[in-house]
Amino acid sequence: MQFPLISRELISILKLVHGLFNLTVMLMFFYHARNGLLIRRARKADTPLPLLAVKRHRKEGPLFALLGAGGFCAGLALVFVDTGNLFQYPLHLSVGTAILLMLIISYRVSRKIAGTAVQLRDLHFRIGLVILALYCLNVLIGIGVLL
Repeated sequence: MQFPLISRELISILKLVHGLFNLTVMLMFFYHARNGLLIRRARKADTPLPLLAVKRHRKEGPLFALLGAGGFCAGLALVFVDTGNLFQYPLHLSVGTAILLMLIISYRVSRKIAGTAVQLRDLHFRIGLVILALYCLNVLIGIGVLL
C-alpha cells in the first residue's frame, strides 16, 4: 500500500476540517461546562436549580461525548490515510487519547450520580475541568501539526 491513499490536496482540506470540527466540539464543551457550573452554583447555594440548564446538561452531555469520540476517530483515520503511521503525531495522539478516556470516565460517573451524591458530582466536575484543559492543549498541538 502506498501512502497517501488520497490526494495531498484533499488531505490538506480534511486536516483543516478535522481541526475546525474539534475546535467546535471544544467550544461546545465550554458551553456545556457553563451549564454545569450554573447547576453546581445553585446546588452549593441551596437555591432552586436552573431547570433549563439541568435539562440541557443531561441531554447534551452524551451527544458532546460522542462528537468528541468521533473527532478522535476521524483524526486517526486521517493520519492513517495520509501516512499509514498512527503514531505520526505522538503528542497529539496521546492528548487525544487522554481526552477520549476522560470523556468515557465522565460519562460513566455521570450515570451513577443520583440525589445528593456530592463525591460523584465533585469527581464529575474535576474530570470536566481536565477535559477542558486537555482540549485547549490539543488544539494548540493541532495548530502546530497543521503548520
